[in-house]
This record gives sequence, structure tokens and C-alpha cells, in this order.
Amino acid sequence: MQTFTETHREEPDKEDVSQRIRTFEEIYRFFTNRKVASQAARCVQCGDPFCTSIGCPLNNFIPQWLEAIAEKDLEKAFLLSNESSPFPEILGRICPHNHLCEGACTLDDGYGAISIGAIEASITDLGFAAGYVLPFPGITTDKKVAVVGSGPAGMSCAHFLLRAGIQVEMFERADVPGGLLAYGIHGFKLSKQIVERRFALLEQAGLRLHLHAEIGHDRIFDDLLADYDAVFLGLGATNGKRAGVANEDNEHVFLAMEFLTNVQRRIADRAWMERFGVLGKRVVVVGGGDTAMDCVRTAVREGAETVTCLYRRNDRNMPGSRKEYLNAVEEGVAFQFLSAPQRVVINDSGEVSGVDVVRTQLGEPDDSGRQRVEEVVGTEFCVPCDVVIMALGFDMEGFPGLRDAGVELGRWGEVLIDAASGRSSNPKVFAGGDCYRGADLAVTAAADGKRAALAIMNQLLG
Repeated sequence: MQTFTETHREEPDKEDVSQRIRTFEEIYRFFTNRKVASQAARCVQCGDPFCTSIGCPLNNFIPQWLEAIAEKDLEKAFLLSNESSPFPEILGRICPHNHLCEGACTLDDGYGAISIGAIEASITDLGFAAGYVLPFPGITTDKKVAVVGSGPAGMSCAHFLLRAGIQVEMFERADVPGGLLAYGIHGFKLSKQIVERRFALLEQAGLRLHLHAEIGHDRIFDDLLADYDAVFLGLGATNGKRAGVANEDNEHVFLAMEFLTNVQRRIADRAWMERFGVLGKRVVVVGGGDTAMDCVRTAVREGAETVTCLYRRNDRNMPGSRKEYLNAVEEGVAFQFLSAPQRVVINDSGEVSGVDVVRTQLGEPDDSGRQRVEEVVGTEFCVPCDVVIMALGFDMEGFPGLRDAGVELGRWGEVLIDAASGRSSNPKVFAGGDCYRGADLAVTAAADGKRAALAIMNQLLG
């Protein structure tokens, strides 16, 4: 260990940009056994590991599995990684590590942080390839829990409940499980086979998965309360936000998730709508988070003539993963920073022809400590385009039956819970993820699902 002075930080190799923009395959080739060991050996094994205590919402055993894989004990590293995380090979691919564990790494200032995300993904990939299995005991109790939603929060809650031998039935309204992981994040970041493998493991452990099952439509919420010992709500936040500018209701102004979902459906040979095609078109994406990066990189692969991203702050203030921004730059996306849309321009034929934009500047910090965005008078200009995609975050959808069941909701329709346990005002109902936080990260949703699962275990098993 502590070889950081001799061994430099490395990222996994990437597919050449000229080839990767032609497909939706994962662009990274993760570490071999030898490479993952040498990168892990850079860790200094801090007495107070900030990567875990401050950086990781799941409080993963990062120093422990780094030490195990540095000592070439893949099985121990595999089990340690999967002990605290419900799907490390997924989070190792999609987390904004520079804002989380790697941003908290002691070596980040000077030597380069440990490449925690890539090592995390590599350990589980290599472990599965070696034939290692996860320690699910099978269903050993007579308790049953309903999980509504199959995204990261629901997956996490189901994982830990199944680890305790509790029967889990999961209800998902879509035609495939995974929520955001299935339809919101494209294959160049996360292979769909990896998500499918996780659900196969959960079903082998005893999960009963119901697709095309919308609670409130196909089955009322009161039935779940009557038939199950507890209910976990992992509903997500799926209503896309718009910018509130003129003409944004034009048919060629898309919401991020409808665009991403439609492309994924086409790739998977499922029903899709041609109006979301961007082949040969000039595309503008509004937003600066990971969803915006998914949109711009998808548009490139879909054959857009040009792709421009408008973001009202600068690149240092982008909320998503730094590597996703850099990948987008490599793939030919143009960025207009410090730029805010004013209106969508419509031509005489009713088609989008551009976006009127005003320059912005960053002013004094607001109550959250983030600099306020101020428009600069007299700096308006137009960005020509044929399609606009709004990637500005998500709001909660209404969910029928919650208030009638005594579940208290907040101002924006979010489920109000005890943050330490995930328990709502109805003691049988727990919640986590975006339906509680608003649009946030997959890893925070996973952490919410884990906390709720532990509280449900305590409530049901004592």
C-alpha cells in the first residue's frame, strides 16, 4: 500500500472517440486483476477515511476493499464491496465520484485521488467473471414487503431485505425493471446487461417482480397496506422541468427523459416514436447535469448535425460528473457556458429555428452558498437549432392513495419521512430516493433504500 509516489492515478482505457460515437456500447474497458491491484495499492489507508465517512452516502468499506484487492484477494474485495452496496458495479460506473468519494480522498490535492469508482466497478466485474456469488439466504421468514418502483431506491431496499430472508414483491409500471438505470442512462455509461444481471440475482434470491403493474391504476394502494407487513415507496421523480420560456410547448422541444427513453426503446427493438429522432438536425440541450450529458452524448450517437449544450453557470459549477462533461467534449459537443435561454424561436412554418439566449454572470452567494446567476443586459444572441431538449431536473408525480392512507406529503408532493429510518407518518409505509429528496443521485437513493430496509427489518424481526 501507499505506493502513490511511484504509481500515478490511472483511468480505465476508453474506446477511441471515432469508434465509440457510432455505438451505444460502454466506452470504458475496466481494470484487469493486475491493474486494479496496482491502482488500489496507492491508497494511504487513512486513520479517518474521508472517502467513506464524508464522500460516500452508503459509507462503503472503501479502504478495506482497496486493501484486499491490493493484496490480490479478489474474493474478499468482492464480498466487502457487495456487503455495504447493493450494486457496486453500477455505482462504480455512474456516480459523480469527483464530487463524492474521490473528491474526499486525501490524495486528491496533489497526487491524484485513488480511482475509487473504476476500482469499485472492476472488483465486482472480475468477481462475477471468477464465479463468485452473493450470500443470499433464501426466504427464511413469513414476513412480506411490497416495494413500489424498481429504480435505485427500490432495488437497494429489496437487496437488503432479501439478505435478511424477507419476501419482497416489487411493482414496476414499466415493461422492464430498473427505472432510471433502464431507460434514463444509456448503454455507453451503463450496459443494460449489467442491470439485467442484478435483477436476475434478486429474483434468484426470492424477489417476485411484477412489471406493467402501476399502483393506483392496476392495484390500489390500500391493497398493499392490507396484504403486506410493510411497504417501501421508491417512486422516483419523473416529471421533467421546463425552462419557463416562450414557445417551449412546441412539439420539437423535448423533455430529457422522453428523448432518452424513446432512443433506448428503439435500440431495444421496442415501440418508439419517430418525432424524437434527431438525425441530421441541429440540437440544443439546456442544462448542465448528468442527464444533460446523457442527452448531448445520445444526440451525437443518433446522428445530429450539431449538438450544443447551454448552461447558465460555468464548467466548474456543473453539478454532474466531470468525466461525463469531458467525454462529451471529446465527442464533439459544443458548450455555451454562462448562457440562459430566453425563448424558443419558431419560424413561419411552426418549426423550431433557434433559441434566443442571454449571457449570464455569477454574483454573490445565495443562502445555500452557491453563487447567484445574474443576466447581463444587452448580451442577447441566438443559437440556431431544429430541436431543443430540456434537461433541467425533475419533479415528483402525484401518487394516488397516499394522503388517504395517512402518509404526509410536503409542499411539492414529496413523501415526508424520518431521514434516519425512511419511515413515513404511516408506520407501515417507508420511502426513499427522489420521491423524498427530489431529483438526486442514484447513490443517495440506494442509501435511502438501505436505511429503510434496515428499519423494516428491525420493525418486522425485532
